[in-house]
Amino acid sequence: METGFWVSFSIVLALLVDFVIRVLAIIIVPRNRKPTSATAWLLAIFLIPYIGILFFLLIGSYKLPKRRRRKQEEINRFIIDSTEGIERVRRDHPWPPWLEGVVELNRKLGAMPLVGGNRATLNGDYQGSLTSMADEIRKAHRYVHVEFYILTLDKTTAPFFDALEDAVKRGVTVRVLLDHIASLRTPDYRRTIKRLTAMGAKWQLMLPIQPFRGRYQRPDLRNHRKLLIVDGRAAFMGSQNVIDRSYNKRSNIRRGLKWKELIVRLEGPIVAGLNAIFITDWYSETDELLRRETEPITDEIEENELDAQVVPSGPGFAGENNLRLFLALLYYAQERIVITSPYFVPDESMLMAITSAVQRGIEVELFVSEIGDQALVYHAQRSYYEALLRAGVRIWMYKAPYILHAKHFTIDDDVAVIGSSNMDMRSFQLNMEVSLMVRGRSFVEEMRRVEAGYRRDSRELTLAEWMKQPLRGTVLDNLARLTSALQ
Repeated sequence: METGFWVSFSIVLALLVDFVIRVLAIIIVPRNRKPTSATAWLLAIFLIPYIGILFFLLIGSYKLPKRRRRKQEEINRFIIDSTEGIERVRRDHPWPPWLEGVVELNRKLGAMPLVGGNRATLNGDYQGSLTSMADEIRKAHRYVHVEFYILTLDKTTAPFFDALEDAVKRGVTVRVLLDHIASLRTPDYRRTIKRLTAMGAKWQLMLPIQPFRGRYQRPDLRNHRKLLIVDGRAAFMGSQNVIDRSYNKRSNIRRGLKWKELIVRLEGPIVAGLNAIFITDWYSETDELLRRETEPITDEIEENELDAQVVPSGPGFAGENNLRLFLALLYYAQERIVITSPYFVPDESMLMAITSAVQRGIEVELFVSEIGDQALVYHAQRSYYEALLRAGVRIWMYKAPYILHAKHFTIDDDVAVIGSSNMDMRSFQLNMEVSLMVRGRSFVEEMRRVEAGYRRDSRELTLAEWMKQPLRGTVLDNLARLTSALQ
């Protein structure tokens, strides 16, 4: 009898706990969360309660810790003070009538001002871009600021590290930021840290997960930026990390995967803006606020100088800066949109903006990889292909064994955006990113040549081909799509 009582009591208690968990989930989960994300979390909690709750406690909040958020607010004021080059914005050529509003939108969400008098050069050669960055470091006289999601010492990147070491020996201050988790997962992480320490570089981990040192936040909140600034004179940014193009993973090497990237080298007032991003991230990790130094600006403006605006984004900003910028540009497009994104998992607003653009008569093209390096994201991305194809979007699949990792898009002949941000919910909410909006026909034309190269090395996916996909693939794609909403 007594045993039966305790069994019954245990069952009732378990049912009561389960009921309380479900009620609390309905109250807590949807709060300040997108409906799709809330629905996905509730499904996980209701179907697998204890596992779902555990994962929600680990990764359910995409906010940074309060201390970091307070520092971010302080940092945002510092960013707003970056104003060199405003007077050099060119207005002798007509602006698209909508561009002023986009610039103001960016500004209100925490971006720097639009500045003029800039020069930009694209580089899509993987080894060539590493060589170009190393060459620039060798010209440094005062400082080198390095910030990369992944920074690792291997045979491919050895000249980059040699250039940093030579700079330190010349008395140049070298500061390095690398994302903790992303770099930790590389095989040469410890060797990289030892090399940075031995050469005398000042280095810090970004968003470290070190709970015993009081440093912890959601593990998948990462700093995804890629920046190099030399003396405030030249800067590099874009999609490329400092690592071998195979990412040194056995599975990638076995499959023969090679990353295809695009970075941009910049000169002019915009360099100060990118350096301000580094300074703010350095302050976040070290509490050291560096003095912002800028190069003298000449009064003479060259014919092909560009207007540009730096747009930082991430969980430290309230308004999903990059998503709002992308949406505004998609809706303002009048003739043509070309998007390149390795991980294309749009939310409802972006999917609506893209399909609406086609229905407005805009030519829309999307470049993605034929194969994927991350199974879950790859299948989630594929779940959107049918809707895009039916709407009239042309999808180009960059041929294997390359992973098209470049992140950029162009609007008409007027504006281009390049940076570290993918078009997926991770980049919109979880990752710290940096994008560069450029206004200038010469730059857009250079970007068009890059896109033409992608087109030559891609095959077009048709709706007829896509509809032949096996049912198991469709089911897998849509299951992956559900998990992508767990933000």
